[in-house]
Amino acid sequence: MTDRFATTSPSLSGPAFSGFPVVPSDTVPLPETTRALYVGTGGDVSVLFASGASVTLKAIPGGTLLPIRASRVAATGTTAADIVGLV
Repeated sequence: MTDRFATTSPSLSGPAFSGFPVVPSDTVPLPETTRALYVGTGGDVSVLFASGASVTLKAIPGGTLLPIRASRVAATGTTAADIVGLV
């Protein structure tokens, strides 16, 4: 299959290059800082941003793409599920 973007460097304004399942934890950081989070099943998402700020995003609908740079998704305060980290 042809990939016309194979030689293009990833950027924050372009599409995600990879992803991983997110396991919320109050202590374990994500394997990589995200460029976005996909929330499969709606609810609250408690995140630690790359800046060090933390916030709980309330009532996120399922199927939402959150364009945020997160270094951790906390278990405490997170009720959403099926979260995927996009990089």
